[in-house]
Amino acid sequence: MTITAKSVLSSVSPDGVRIDTLLLRYPRFIHSEFMTHRQFSRNASSSRAIPVDRLIADVENDPAMPVFWGKNQKGMQAREELSEDDKECMVNSWIEAKDNAVRIASSMATSGAHKQIVNRILEPFAHINVVVTATEWDNFFALRIHEDAQPEIKALAVAMRDAIEGSTPQHLFHGEWHLPFVTDDEISEYGFSDDDGELRYISAARCARTSYKTHDGRVSTLEEDIALGERLTKSRPFHASPFEHQATPDFYIETETGKEWFQPYLHRNFAGWIQNRANMEEEL
Repeated sequence: MTITAKSVLSSVSPDGVRIDTLLLRYPRFIHSEFMTHRQFSRNASSSRAIPVDRLIADVENDPAMPVFWGKNQKGMQAREELSEDDKECMVNSWIEAKDNAVRIASSMATSGAHKQIVNRILEPFAHINVVVTATEWDNFFALRIHEDAQPEIKALAVAMRDAIEGSTPQHLFHGEWHLPFVTDDEISEYGFSDDDGELRYISAARCARTSYKTHDGRVSTLEEDIALGERLTKSRPFHASPFEHQATPDFYIETETGKEWFQPYLHRNFAGWIQNRANMEEEL
């Protein structure tokens, strides 16, 4: 089973406020717990988009499983692990359930059912890939790197903390953009200021897919990414969440009561950074 966190991009504003984008992989069965943290902007791989054969292959090669096989007791936390013999029995039962799910999903797909139905059968044994962007992480780490946290999400939180601490942030000026999944060559061509917004479209498209690749595993072209970014803005309702990962530094102004951010209403769930989605919706 795989639980990983990789730094996609880290940036620091002129006022020293940091923003981080991470690419996560973790068991789908803890996704609801991760979704409770509202300071995060997120996009996740969708069971409705992944071809059945690709998801089956992923489940077969790397099934999601518990990292700690807790012994039954009162309360939400399992403090004691099962004996080695009982744990082996539970692992075998889990694998048997996974094999049954794969068999049923394969049969449903062969019978013509759409992947948005078939893939739900596989979800308990599947991983999910998630892009997350935030400026504030302390509350999440305090809650999830804790003895009371579910072991799988604790392992995820530790990996996220390590990814942030191990990354080297770029320093951006006012008017420049934090652009996850945009390459150095693309920035060299368009510039951090991204005056025409095409780099933000590219970043949003790749965040929507959680990857440079399409859902069928092919690396997308630049034109495809721009087109997808434009489609996300033109569809109704507006598919806005992929545009939350791009951000530009806000700046302080002097007021009668002291220093204040110039446009705090455009920060949304960030601190010190103007969120691209909020900026776009302000212009609508």
